[in-house]
Amino acid sequence: MEKIQKMIEENVVWLIVLTFLTISVAMLVEILPLMFSKSVTKPIDGVKPYTALQLAGRDVYIREGCYNCHSQMIRPFRAETERYGHYSVGGESVYDHPFQWGSKRTGPDLARVGGRYSNEWHYAHLINPRDVVPESNMPAFPWLAANLVDAELVPKKMAALRKVGVPYSDEDIAGAAKAVEGKTEMDAVIAYLQGLGLALKNKR
Repeated sequence: MEKIQKMIEENVVWLIVLTFLTISVAMLVEILPLMFSKSVTKPIDGVKPYTALQLAGRDVYIREGCYNCHSQMIRPFRAETERYGHYSVGGESVYDHPFQWGSKRTGPDLARVGGRYSNEWHYAHLINPRDVVPESNMPAFPWLAANLVDAELVPKKMAALRKVGVPYSDEDIAGAAKAVEGKTEMDAVIAYLQGLGLALKNKR
């Protein structure tokens, strides 16, 4: 046994091969079964693809790095569900590419933030967080109120997402540019936040 261990540790090729085999077995056991599980591949009742404005807002949310401080995954522990609501399930994220689960919580989890605050609250919070939460260390995002959504880009994103399984219709894609025309990035981010977690929000 000692000779085998020494051979593996001293031979880089054997180390790489055996490491690769170990990871492959782990993936087969842990990941592959989930790819065929309906609980994580089928949307739960109430979950729909993002609207054109929500999709634009999600892209701004990612661009501005909001996921660096806010997770969107409530773990199945009482302390979490008491504060945030029903724990997160895979069927909520089937239309997310990429998903925004995360684990970093400089700020609160946003998985169930939809409908918790008014649009006006979100607007004030994004312009200057300390106006509504004095102890907040979140940066302000005033430029979102001045920047317009790129109306030409949204239909292209929706068409690309349809290729990976998001069920956007031809009508959805054709009407996307008009749906976001004249809307600011602030409008889009708020629309995205207001849609988060509504399907399971009221379940405990």
